Amino acid sequence: MIEFIKKGMLAGVGAAVVTKESAEKALSELVDKGKISTGEAKDLADKIVSDGRAEFEKSRSELENWFEDMLRKAKVATQSDLAQLEARVAALEASNKTGE
Repeated sequence: MIEFIKKGMLAGVGAAVVTKESAEKALSELVDKGKISTGEAKDLADKIVSDGRAEFEKSRSELENWFEDMLRKAKVATQSDLAQLEARVAALEASNKTGE
């Protein structure tokens, strides 16, 4: 399951790189044809990168929330669950030693 998610995220990153390269090429062509200025192309490229990062972060957050929800539904112990159990065991062991 984790490998599937990792591959999906890597595919998303790869798609973002391809999209950036495609956008840069298209913007360069527009500059060469005189349709937009170099400054406009730079501003547009910055916006594309900014929007892409925002979308990636949104998707990452949604995926993280979904994954955590699936773990809860599957009743898989989390690190915090294990830490709480370890603390309870330590407290019980300490109370047994004092009660002996």
